[in-house]
Amino acid sequence: MSNKQVKSTSPTRERASAPGVRASVTIEAAFAVPLFMFAVLSLIFLIEIQSIRGCIHAAGSDAAKQAAESTAVLPVLNTIQLKSDLVNLIGEERIERSILNGGTSAISCWKSYWIPGTEEINVVIEYKIKIPVPLMKSPSVKLKDEFKVSAWNGYQKDRKGNEDGQIVYITEKGTVWHSDYQCSYLQLSIQYVQYSELQNMRNEGGGKYHKCEQCVYGQAMNGVYITSYGNRYHNSLNCSSLKRTIRAVHKSEVAGRGGCSKCAK
Repeated sequence: MSNKQVKSTSPTRERASAPGVRASVTIEAAFAVPLFMFAVLSLIFLIEIQSIRGCIHAAGSDAAKQAAESTAVLPVLNTIQLKSDLVNLIGEERIERSILNGGTSAISCWKSYWIPGTEEINVVIEYKIKIPVPLMKSPSVKLKDEFKVSAWNGYQKDRKGNEDGQIVYITEKGTVWHSDYQCSYLQLSIQYVQYSELQNMRNEGGGKYHKCEQCVYGQAMNGVYITSYGNRYHNSLNCSSLKRTIRAVHKSEVAGRGGCSKCAK
């Protein structure tokens, strides 16, 4: 009996390769990674925007309160000082490394205003934020923060009626104390008048005006500065005699001073 060679009839299995699958995964990764990085950078950018806006608003509010106290003495809103106080409160270093386009120069407060006689200071802070786009000239977005701050009207009187705890107001060279911060004797009421008309003018007490020893040397200028209750005329608005420092103290600390005839009743 002859041996017959038996051939295997089972089909040969071959591993199928799928080059299209690998290519699709590579393309998806090429799109997904940049999109993910863009989303992360956008999130960081939005967080920084909210952070700097919060800093500007908080610092602007505190700077406006300081300006409100200054306008109680000299009825002028100094927007340059307002910006300087805002920058100092935030920190110049923090501003320079922020996304503000231009650092401190990107902040403007010149549109802020205060109308004398009103109870509010309108604060307008404008600034530019640079957009992180790799272009020849970095684009920027202009933002504005606007709010109102109540004008400062002094301290509240002591509700308990305790004389030692009562708050009164004094000046450096004054000889009396005042119970009302808005007393007309505490307000300078600076006026600019012609020197030629000064000889016919009188202050509220009926007295004449004489030259100030600190700022008038020789002849007076064509226009001079006077106050309603003062007895001097001035060549310079920056004269120290036209600046009055008012301090709030307890009544027990004003020994030797009498009460104001107008407001201390």
